[in-house]
Amino acid sequence: MTKLNAKGWIEKNGKFIVGEGRAQILRLIDQTHSLSKAAEKMKMSYRHLWGTIREMEEDVGKQLVVSSRGGRGGGKTELTKTGKKLLLDYTKGITSLQEFLDNQGFLKPSLSVDGIIIHKKKLVLIKRANSPFKGKYALPGGFVEYNERVEDAVVREIQEETGLKTEIESLIGVYSDPKRDPRGHTVSVVYEMRVKGGKLKSGSDAKEAKLFSMDEIPKLAFDHDVIVGDYLRKEKNG
Repeated sequence: MTKLNAKGWIEKNGKFIVGEGRAQILRLIDQTHSLSKAAEKMKMSYRHLWGTIREMEEDVGKQLVVSSRGGRGGGKTELTKTGKKLLLDYTKGITSLQEFLDNQGFLKPSLSVDGIIIHKKKLVLIKRANSPFKGKYALPGGFVEYNERVEDAVVREIQEETGLKTEIESLIGVYSDPKRDPRGHTVSVVYEMRVKGGKLKSGSDAKEAKLFSMDEIPKLAFDHDVIVGDYLRKEKNG
């Protein structure tokens, strides 16, 4: 089986800035907080690694890494805000390119599920641990895996994020606005779920799982305010 492949890089004014090798250097610095450990993992000398970083900084025109010395834990090296953005831009670009190639040039929306759960007469929300909307509350849910039914995915995702065992009560709706998710076009199938077991606790990529009365619901991530509003109108109208 053949597969179309390609390489991508970031350049500025026609000059090469970051490819996979340099991106891996930034990635390892971000993970290890150490130039020497990054050099060791890259199997290159400390001098060569540092020279590569300096060359990138000169081309970008801003500092990409910053080092601190001393302290109880010793010194450490971290990416600056510019360094983090450069790495993120490269990673997002390569991911988009690979998705485009994997779909043979036809970009397709991602499929996700979300659940509205009324537990102890309150709405179950999770606090997101990851971007986008890190630290914001949202309905529990996630992406549908390949060869998985949406009905199974919503039960799985809810248990992973909240610890609750649920079953589908009814379909709330399908939400497909291309701008609803900053990561890309994502279509979500939303269900009202009934709790049948388990204990409320955060898990997976949820920082917290919490119950909210309907008059204290915070501003939600994505378009989940719209979804909750649709649910409340549905309940009111019977």
